[in-house]
Amino acid sequence: MTQRVPKGDPYPKPVETGFEGIALYPGLLGEAAQASLVTALMAALETERPYRPLMPRTGKPWSIHQMNFGELGWVSRPDGYGYAAENPANGRKWPAIPPALLALWDRVAHYPAPPECCLVNLYDTPKSRMGLHRDEDEAALDAPVVSVSLGDTCVFRVGGFARGDKSKSFRLASGDVLVLGGASRLRYHGVDRIIPGSSRLVPGGGRINLTLRRVTKPGSQSFPSR
Repeated sequence: MTQRVPKGDPYPKPVETGFEGIALYPGLLGEAAQASLVTALMAALETERPYRPLMPRTGKPWSIHQMNFGELGWVSRPDGYGYAAENPANGRKWPAIPPALLALWDRVAHYPAPPECCLVNLYDTPKSRMGLHRDEDEAALDAPVVSVSLGDTCVFRVGGFARGDKSKSFRLASGDVLVLGGASRLRYHGVDRIIPGSSRLVPGGGRINLTLRRVTKPGSQSFPSR
């Protein structure tokens, strides 16, 4: 079960992004909440080591490291992208999504079921970036994607529904929460670059991005797999 927002706690109001269905909540997570979350993540990553994914078919390594929390984890395989109930690096189930993130989902997702996946992207070098892509491997495309930024600021880019469409960029700082849903659920988006030294939150520097996703439709027992 998801954690409900306490009675009397109003939903936060997002700022305008220029895209219908994309809501930005600047600084939604305060400094104490950010620090607590990073501490919990670092403790979990001591036993579940992040790995560098490889591009399907070419086998080229990504510029980031990844890990997952939740019932399902998003993975890159030789034949494409999809979800798995176990970590392919060690054959173990993914660790549980931290309660603070489940509560955050309840607060901003406005969806009747909890997330099943929390993808952890570690931008741990100045050259780390994420090319334009769209999150389309989920059956529950009616559920939004909730993205949490921790650590260094990034330059985030949002485009259209084809890779070559016009795009615009804006910055995401530590504690910012971005929700992609509705009419913009399948827009292309990515990270152009990281601004090194813009935060001291993450030990050793860099940026952590947490992406909460609902994979299966509520009531379904199966998940997309390739």
